[in-house]
Amino acid sequence: MNLHRPHYDSLGSQISFELRLKIISGDIPAGEKLSENQISQQFGTSRSPVREALKTLANEGLIRLERMGAIVVGLNVKEIEELYEVRNLIESFALKKLVNLDTNHLVKNLEITLDKMSIAHNYGNDEEFAYLDYEFHESIILNIHHNRIKYLWDSIKHIILVVLLITTEKRFRKKEDMTVMITKHQEIVQIIQSGDKEQVEAALNEHYEDTYRSIQSLL
Repeated sequence: MNLHRPHYDSLGSQISFELRLKIISGDIPAGEKLSENQISQQFGTSRSPVREALKTLANEGLIRLERMGAIVVGLNVKEIEELYEVRNLIESFALKKLVNLDTNHLVKNLEITLDKMSIAHNYGNDEEFAYLDYEFHESIILNIHHNRIKYLWDSIKHIILVVLLITTEKRFRKKEDMTVMITKHQEIVQIIQSGDKEQVEAALNEHYEDTYRSIQSLL
C-alpha cells in the first residue's frame, strides 16, 4: 500500500508512518530486527531521523528497543480492539461535550466530509475514503478544545489511522456497501444537531460495535 496524503512534521515522522504501516499490515513481521543503517539507506537520510522514528514506534508499543537494535513487537487484534475502546471513550466524551456548544460550523464541515466520502466511494478510492473517515472523527474530538482529551487522542491517532487505512482497503476489495457506513456517520451528525446525550451514546455504541466486528473479520 502506497500512501501519500499525510503531512509530515519531519523526516522522522515520515519514516515512522511508513514503518508503522508495514508493521501493522504484517509486511514487517513480529520478531524481525530493524537496522538503522538499512532504514537510513532506504530513505536516503542520516541515522538521526531514523532514531526519531524508532523512538516514536517504541513509545507506541510497536517495537522494542534493545542494545543490539530494534525488535518488532507488532499489534494483535486484542490490542487494536483496546485502542478502539479508548477511541470510543474519547469520542463519547467529546460528543457529550458538544451538546452544550455551538456546533453549526462543525456540522457544516462534517456534512462536507460526508459528501466527499460519497464521492470517494463512487470512484472506488479506498485511501481517500479512509482519510475522510479519520478526519470526520478527529474533527469531533478536536472541536471541544480539550487539552487533555487531545493529548490522549494524539497518543493513539497514528495507529488508528493506519488500522483504518488497512481495513478500508480490504472492505473496498471485498466490494462491501460502504454507503451503510456513510449513513451511520450521517446519523451521528443528526444526533449532534439534536443535542440529545442519550441518543449520542446509543449511536456511538452501535457504531463501535460495527467497527469491532469489522476489525475481527478483516485483520
